Amino acid sequence: MLSYQPLRYSIDSSKPEAVFLISKELSSLIINQDKNLENIIILCIGTDRSTGDCLGPLVGDKLSRILKKPYIHIFGTLKEPIHAKNLETKINDIYTSYNNPLVIAVDASLGKFENIGKINIFNGPLFPGAGVNKNLISVGDISITGIVNISGFMEYLILQSTRLSLVMQLADTISLSIFSAFKKINNRANYFLKK
Repeated sequence: MLSYQPLRYSIDSSKPEAVFLISKELSSLIINQDKNLENIIILCIGTDRSTGDCLGPLVGDKLSRILKKPYIHIFGTLKEPIHAKNLETKINDIYTSYNNPLVIAVDASLGKFENIGKINIFNGPLFPGAGVNKNLISVGDISITGIVNISGFMEYLILQSTRLSLVMQLADTISLSIFSAFKKINNRANYFLKK
């Protein structure tokens, strides 16, 4: 939760153009990464035991149904979430199993009241658990966060009382944006057209 990288792009998830604009930004970031694009990891972080922190697993669930490409590997779903207790093990497994993969990390975030509902994109890692004062390993070459609630006071309680409708809206927008980004890449890059 929360990232300290320079913000690359931010948009309100309720805007009609959000999916188009996020997917455009993501496709540009993906193509310009110096990574093995035969191994793209989408790492969705969070737990199904907290409304505010289930954004990652919801995105993972939605993507696992619509994004079926042999070079894209999705980790973190409602059935098999990636959270504080297994994050480091999963990351070690990923880097052992895949050669120089491109990792796109997705997580919930807390922020200012006026930013609730925004989706942020960072060119670099995020720091899971930072919003609730956990010191976990940083992860991701590209990071996507959805601001689910306010920060600064009783974060665990805030996460538990986050509105599911907002989290679902963020999850829908993020998953469709990622799907659309790869569709744009398929239309532009011969490498992906061969897959």
